[in-house]
Amino acid sequence: MNQEKIGRFIAECRKNKNITQQELAEKLGVSDRTIGNWENGRNMPDLSLFKPLCKELDITLNDLMSGEKVKEKEYQEKFEENIVNTINYSTKKITKYNKFISLFLIVFGLFISISAIMIFPSESSWGSIYSVFGIIVFIIGIAIILKPIKWYKRLLLIILIFTFSMGILLFTDYLNVKWNQEAPMFRIITTTTGNVIYYDTLFYDVYRCNFDKDSEYWVIEKNSEKTISDLMNFCK
Repeated sequence: MNQEKIGRFIAECRKNKNITQQELAEKLGVSDRTIGNWENGRNMPDLSLFKPLCKELDITLNDLMSGEKVKEKEYQEKFEENIVNTINYSTKKITKYNKFISLFLIVFGLFISISAIMIFPSESSWGSIYSVFGIIVFIIGIAIILKPIKWYKRLLLIILIFTFSMGILLFTDYLNVKWNQEAPMFRIITTTTGNVIYYDTLFYDVYRCNFDKDSEYWVIEKNSEKTISDLMNFCK
């Protein structure tokens, strides 16, 4: 549909009916600025307003979508053409809306994940909860973008992206433990025994020996099955 042509036609019909933009706006329940945007070709009326707009301007839907008075002999041809154009217009509008929503969710999800890591102390479990929540929001945004793809391909891509995203979080957490000597955010169990704080994660173990002392130091190992007595003797 030609927005500018339709806009000029709306303005022409309104003026022929001796109706101001304000009066037409009040009858349709919109602002006079909205009417102005229609007539200038900046926006199209919402589909729900097509029928009441035509009623107020005393024109047919076919006239409105054509942007001109349709001759009787051309009516059927124009009608079919306008139906196709309306479907295409609606599809593009929905696609544009979905892109906006998906982009918002992607940015918002990343913002939550990054903020959670930066704001919450590593000892707090809220950091891991909010960062994972952010990744889920991020994945929902990606899923909307991938909607046109076949479902099994979309599912595979979502799983891969989720796995990759979680891998980045876990690797970042590991680097933070190694370089900054802070408790792992994504830990399963925390155990304090004697002079040792033990953090059990999915892929490695962390031992904080002689905690809160001048001789404190950290040890990172592959996952092991140490007993309580092993932990008590670990830092000796």
